[in-house]
Amino acid sequence: MSHNNRVFVTTYALLVVVPLIALLAILRYGQKLAAPVSAAGVRTPHLGMPPLMPNLFILVLQIAAIVGVSRLVGNLFRRIRQPRVVGEMFAGILLGPSMLGWAAPQVSAYLFPASSLGYLNALSQLGLIIFMFLVGMNINPAELKEQGRAAVLTSHVSITAPFLLAGALAVYLYPRMADRSVSFTAFALFMGAAMSVTAFPVLARILTERNMLQSRLGSVSIACAAVDDATGWCILAYIVVLVRNQGTGTPLWLTFSGIAVFGLLMIFGVKWFVQRFQAMYKERGQLTEGALALILLLVLVSALCTEWLGIHLLFGSFLMGAIMPKGHRFVRYVLDRFETITVTLLLPLFFAFTGLRTSVRMVQGREMWTYCALIILVAIVGKVGGSMTASALAGMPVREAAGLGLLMNTRGLMGLVILDIGLDIKVISPALFSMMVIMAFATTFMTTPLLEWVCPNRAPAEAPATVPRGLSQSSLASSSSGSSRA
Repeated sequence: MSHNNRVFVTTYALLVVVPLIALLAILRYGQKLAAPVSAAGVRTPHLGMPPLMPNLFILVLQIAAIVGVSRLVGNLFRRIRQPRVVGEMFAGILLGPSMLGWAAPQVSAYLFPASSLGYLNALSQLGLIIFMFLVGMNINPAELKEQGRAAVLTSHVSITAPFLLAGALAVYLYPRMADRSVSFTAFALFMGAAMSVTAFPVLARILTERNMLQSRLGSVSIACAAVDDATGWCILAYIVVLVRNQGTGTPLWLTFSGIAVFGLLMIFGVKWFVQRFQAMYKERGQLTEGALALILLLVLVSALCTEWLGIHLLFGSFLMGAIMPKGHRFVRYVLDRFETITVTLLLPLFFAFTGLRTSVRMVQGREMWTYCALIILVAIVGKVGGSMTASALAGMPVREAAGLGLLMNTRGLMGLVILDIGLDIKVISPALFSMMVIMAFATTFMTTPLLEWVCPNRAPAEAPATVPRGLSQSSLASSSSGSSRA
């Protein structure tokens, strides 16, 4: 074995294998802990049983208000050189009980009555299904191999380091913030998944706007973020199955066997079939409406399969996107057809619904804010510190390594999606959900200003007319070029 290989193996063992062993020890120890009788914080508000037909006036008024406020706040955030998606995340919080419900409770009660939230949630989930399909399309496994050992080491350390620290934090939070119905293993693994994720689309948009996408830092960060997302979703799938399976009595081996069969069918059957779409595009230069409808149908069916198997709708749509053909022009064509309505209309609905479930007022008192500060600190130290250390040891200059750590710390929309699933399956309480939303927003907001400070030699630039490598001009994450489509 050569000297370089020995150095790589040793470094990998110290930064990946040893933390994983420590995490297993923490999980084993945490199984002895007992959670309080009831979770800390306020219970999730009961949405009520909606009528058969929604109040269309209220529903359309909600959508108009959400889209208007999202665009306004998104434009304001762009003025302070933040991606539009950060402003849309903040707009969702403004429309919830944290701001509108506190400043104008009567307006909030009229605009967002409990009986209407079920319909708003349904529309937002439909948007997430399509969005996760688009995220999956942007992940090209062949491109990940081009980045070599630096990307492999950094991506794995940027997962194991947050997982280890989140597991240690879970030992402290579980007896104080968890519910007895949730096992320590599920609680700790979920905390790790939420803290280890990187918002791949938001990161791509930041790099595009700063004209860094083709740089070494941009290439490595994109590859690491893609690995992080794929790994994080696999871990989250295991958590969801673990939690949901407790109430069904179905043996875990049977559930995982079904998931494995579905995955093999998608990779070796459906993947072969969808190659025809790219062949059709090369032959005609476009896809027919029937072909686009069939793609959408496959996305929905895949989502339904994973929901039926006990995972979640979003895993199926993400996998469908991941197995789609990866030709640059084909990917760009499909993104242009699906993303405009998703980014402009449906994703703001998700931000608003997440904001309606988030109440900063739940985080009251010194003790609760201490928990929140610890969560933010652990998230930053694990992601920035782990990524920076690994990339520096892999040979990247210190300044670029610090920039990579900051980029990997961007959680954005992907963090909110994971938190939303965690609240739905009751792994976390509403109070902890609010703290984690604050963490996701804070870590995303800090990326751009700190990146400009760490990498001052790269002046921000306008997004190029043609964004390379399958990243759409209108942007999956932030619709930053929305002004050109308005």
